[in-house]
Amino acid sequence: MCPRGWRNISSGKVSISKARKKQEKKDRRERKLDSRKKALEIAKLVGGKKAEGVVILNISKLSSVSDYLLVCSGLSERQVQTMASAVEEGLKAKGKRPLGVEGKEMGKWVLMDYGDVVVHLFHEPVRARYDIEGLWVDAPPLPIKDEKKKAG
Repeated sequence: MCPRGWRNISSGKVSISKARKKQEKKDRRERKLDSRKKALEIAKLVGGKKAEGVVILNISKLSSVSDYLLVCSGLSERQVQTMASAVEEGLKAKGKRPLGVEGKEMGKWVLMDYGDVVVHLFHEPVRARYDIEGLWVDAPPLPIKDEKKKAG
């Protein structure tokens, strides 16, 4: 039996076909779109819990680990915990589960890893101290539509 993507011919193995390469490229594009939608959905979920300073950074060209970073803050540790719960419940309803969640119990800095989107939820004083956005200064921000402006 041949490894996936290879096919046997009398002269030996031949590399992946052009059609398969084209399909893989299309799949990567679709995953990237899904990542964008997921990041915007998370922004909507934390916005519903009155998150402050929501920023989505596109790090896809700077990191192989993830496509987007979402950074926001809350005015209290309890608010940060509530935002984390809202993200977990909201994405769970859509069939998305985090690979890992750290810091939810303390509520100072919650890190949520959804693979293609990494979420940093900070208590405001902690956000200022660590300056995640400063570490990713070369990452372009993803515009977030403000629903309140549309209504007004």
